[in-house]
Amino acid sequence: MNFKQATDALLVSVTLEDLATAMGVSLQAIRQARANEGTTAYRAPPEGWERAVSKLAEGAARRHLDLARKLRAVD
Repeated sequence: MNFKQATDALLVSVTLEDLATAMGVSLQAIRQARANEGTTAYRAPPEGWERAVSKLAEGAARRHLDLARKLRAVD
């Protein structure tokens, strides 16, 4: 693994589109749920948002741990 490959893997992030797909809702629904509660754009978060966010976070953590292990093996 070279520097570019390692840093590309490190810098991959979860997007709002990823979250919308994981929750089976529109990107607009995610944006509205993230709006300030006092605004007219705000909508309640979709049901089950905690589970979807948890799964995405676990996936990101797993990818970062795998990257760290690969790089440690090179030492």
